Amino acid sequence: MNRQLIRSYILLVAIAIALFTVPVAFTLTKQLRDDTRESVLREAKTMGLLLGNGNPASCQALTEMAKAYDDETPGEVQVAVSDTSWACRPDLPEPAPDPDLTDVLQQKQRETVDWGSDFIWGRHLVVTVPARQSTAQGAGTGPVVGAVRIEYSTKELTNRLWTIWGFRAGLAVAVLGAAAAIGAFAARRITAPLRQLNDMASKFSDGDLTARSPVTGPPETQTLARTLNQGAERLDTLVASQRIFVADASHQLRTPLTALRLSLDNIADGVDDEFVREDVEQATAEVVRMSRLVNGLLVLARAEAKVTAAEPLPLRDIVDERLTVWRPAADERGVTIALRGSADGRLLVLTSPGHLDQVLDNVLSNALEVSPDGGTITVRVEPRGDEVILSVDDEGPGMSDAEKSRAFDRFWRGQGLTGRSGSGLGLAVVKQLVTDDGGTVALGDAPGGGLSVGISLRASTRSGG
Repeated sequence: MNRQLIRSYILLVAIAIALFTVPVAFTLTKQLRDDTRESVLREAKTMGLLLGNGNPASCQALTEMAKAYDDETPGEVQVAVSDTSWACRPDLPEPAPDPDLTDVLQQKQRETVDWGSDFIWGRHLVVTVPARQSTAQGAGTGPVVGAVRIEYSTKELTNRLWTIWGFRAGLAVAVLGAAAAIGAFAARRITAPLRQLNDMASKFSDGDLTARSPVTGPPETQTLARTLNQGAERLDTLVASQRIFVADASHQLRTPLTALRLSLDNIADGVDDEFVREDVEQATAEVVRMSRLVNGLLVLARAEAKVTAAEPLPLRDIVDERLTVWRPAADERGVTIALRGSADGRLLVLTSPGHLDQVLDNVLSNALEVSPDGGTITVRVEPRGDEVILSVDDEGPGMSDAEKSRAFDRFWRGQGLTGRSGSGLGLAVVKQLVTDDGGTVALGDAPGGGLSVGISLRASTRSGG
C-alpha cells in the first residue's frame, strides 16, 4: 500500500509539473525563435535600404555595417545586385542562387525566412529581403535592384534552448525527488494505524490474546481499532472461561473414573465366579476406554483454546526427550525407534510450549501400536528453507487413500492406524496443534510399506545457542 500511495503522489506531482512547466518551456522557445527572427529580419531590411539608396555614402555604410555584423554576431551578410547598371556594388559575398533568392528578386515575395528544418530549426537561419531603389516618394519605393541575405548560425540558439529545457528538466527531477521523499513520509504516516492493526492481528494468529491496537490515525481507523480491541477483550474473556471449564471438567471427570476403575479392580480381586470376573474385566476395559476418550477431549479442548503463543524452541531437544520416554515401551516389544536427519541442537522451530510434545506422543503412540514386533519406527528431521519437516515412519499395514482422507476426523478409528482401542482423537489433536502453530500435517506411504506422518513446522530465524 505504501508503494501505491507513493507512486500515486509522484504521478500527481509529475502531471502538475508537466502542465505548468512544459507549456512555459514551449512559450520561451517560441519567444526565442520569434525574437531572433525579428532581429535578423530588421538588420537585413536596414541593409536592404542602404543598398537601395545607391549613393557612395550608403554603399560604404552598408559595407561597414555588414562587416561589423559579421564580427559581432554569428551571422554572415551576403548581397546580390540584379541591376547591372546599379552603382552600389559592395565588397561582400554573393548568395548562392536558390528559389528563395529568385522569388525575392522577381518580386514574388517581400522577404523569405528559412529556418532550415521543420522541427524547431536547422543549422542556419536564412533571411532574404529585397533592396528597392529609392525614389522621390521615399526610400525603398522603387523597383528591386538586388537582395540582402543573412545566414545566421543557430548554434547559440541551440545552447540557449538546452538551457531552457535542461533547467526545467533538472528542476522537475529535483521536485519529483522531493515529492518521493514527502510521499514516503506521508504514506508511512497514513498507513501507520493499519500496520498497528496488522501487528495486532499477527499476534492474535500466534495465540497472544492480550494484544491490543493503539487508537490512532483518522476517525475510520480509530473506529476499527476500538471495534477490534472490544472484540479482543470479549474473545479473551471467552477463552478464559473455556480454560476454567477445561480445568473443572478435567477434575470432575477424571476423579470419578479413577475411583470407578479402582472399585472394579477391587471387585475383580474378590470374585471367584469366572463369569462375574469376565463381566468386571469388560467393565474395566470400558472405563479405561472412557478415560482415554476424556483425556483426548480435554487435550483437544486445550488445543482449540490456543491460550499460548508460538515461540522459538529447540526441536532436537524436544524430539530427544520424547524418544527417551517412548523407547522403554518400544523395547518391551522389540521395536526400534531410530532418529535420522541433519538437524542439530541449534535448530529452532516456532511452536507453543507443550504442543510438539503432545504431537509426538500421539504420533509415536499410533506408530508403536501398529508396528510389528521387532519392527522399526524411523523419526526424521530435515530443514528445508524456512520450514522444518518432521516425519515419523512405521512398518505397519499403512492406510488406503480413503482412510487417509478421513484420518483427521474426530472419533474416526482406522483399523490400520489406531486399532480398536483408540479414541479416534489422536490425529485430530495432532492436526489442531500443528495448524495452530502455523504448520501442516499430511499422511503418506512410508518407504517399504507402512504409514508416514509428515509434519511441516515453521523454522525460526533466530539461531539457538
